[in-house]
Amino acid sequence: MTGKEILFKAMKREPTPRPGWLPFVGVHGAQLIDRSAKDYLHSSELIAEGLTKAYELYKPDGLPAAFDLQIEAEILGCELRWSDESPPSVTTHPLMNHSIEDLPSFDPSRGRFPQILTVLEKLRKRFSAELALYGLITGPFTLALHLMGNNIFLEMYEKEDHVKEVLDYCADVGKQAAEAYLQAGADVVAVVDPMTSQISPVHFETFVTNPINKVFDTIRKKRGYSSFFVCGNASPNLEVMARTHCDNISIDENIPLETLKNIGDQYQKSIGGNLKLTTVLLLGTPDDAKLDALRCMDICGSTGFILAPGCDIPWGTPPENLQAAAAMVHDEYQREIARRSLTERAKESYEDVPLPEYDDLNCVYVDIITLDSASCAPCQYMLEAAHQAAESIEGTVIVTERAIRTREGLGIMAKLGVKNIPTICIDGEARFISILPDRNVLTAAIQETFAAKKERQ
Repeated sequence: MTGKEILFKAMKREPTPRPGWLPFVGVHGAQLIDRSAKDYLHSSELIAEGLTKAYELYKPDGLPAAFDLQIEAEILGCELRWSDESPPSVTTHPLMNHSIEDLPSFDPSRGRFPQILTVLEKLRKRFSAELALYGLITGPFTLALHLMGNNIFLEMYEKEDHVKEVLDYCADVGKQAAEAYLQAGADVVAVVDPMTSQISPVHFETFVTNPINKVFDTIRKKRGYSSFFVCGNASPNLEVMARTHCDNISIDENIPLETLKNIGDQYQKSIGGNLKLTTVLLLGTPDDAKLDALRCMDICGSTGFILAPGCDIPWGTPPENLQAAAAMVHDEYQREIARRSLTERAKESYEDVPLPEYDDLNCVYVDIITLDSASCAPCQYMLEAAHQAAESIEGTVIVTERAIRTREGLGIMAKLGVKNIPTICIDGEARFISILPDRNVLTAAIQETFAAKKERQ
């Protein structure tokens, strides 16, 4: 049985001899060929070269043509900030000052979209028999937030019809993108909608369910498989996600894999996840990667399960860590050796990582614990919200991003007892855990901390 066949069977929740294996190689492919993320994401030749290298190293059953949630937004007029080691981030939001009618028309022949279609065509010619190809599109809610900015959260209460109109428009964009990917040779279309982790189940059903089902129905009509991919602590929304028309639900490490398995069993959905991106794949060792892969495989078994990282693999991830995870998938003998010989690494104390002076009565510290705002949409918009709130307050507010792609960030996260990302901490207390507050709520929370400090003076 080829890897492609195993992944397809997993998508259909049929028993497989082992889990499917899907390393989400995005800008990590650039590192494999010693190129920057910016150069890589502007070249179909470089992307195809990086993915070919990933195929040789990691023996995957599936690969994404690209992992960039800004492709559609760029075509629609959003300006981007580029990085050498991560996908770009959105810096402007056209619908803050314009209407939908003012946006450029979405056309898969524009922007960087044709490069990704070319990548699919190249990989299809070379790996059609053994590799399932994924096209990743930006989910309707995340694309709407790219276009509207953080205003979307207030307008969900004050201008419900307008937000629904934008979501329907974004769903139509998603349908066009999905059709283009499938026509170019994609087998699976993953609708990646990380910002849905920031809304309630009621808001999900009000604003997201119908638009995203239009996308999933289009994929099924075109005989493709669909995956609903969300990062962040989307646990409250798992049931409403499972009631959508997708074939597969994939998550990151913010959600316990046991929880997802129960939902998958209940709603007959295949599931994917959730190798730890930072502590294991990026900053860990091959032994850590083996243990984490075994953890996932032991929880989910080999019916309807696809082992995958929780998001886009970071640029600098050591290839040997991914190779170690792949070995656990492909080699039963290596799995048994790993079980007998490896033990969990002792947790680091991070005694050398200092905390801010939270007792300073003259200022308030706002720490944003993120994966990395340059590549994680929920992290980016949470950081922006904190800066906007700080600017509206009289007094010194120090806003600092604590990206856990660094040891310092991991240390701050551990010392503050933060379990989920992104999280806003105010003077060392986790206040908004994997949820993006509106500006008024966040401003009030910071002002309350100032008031409490004044009482102590």
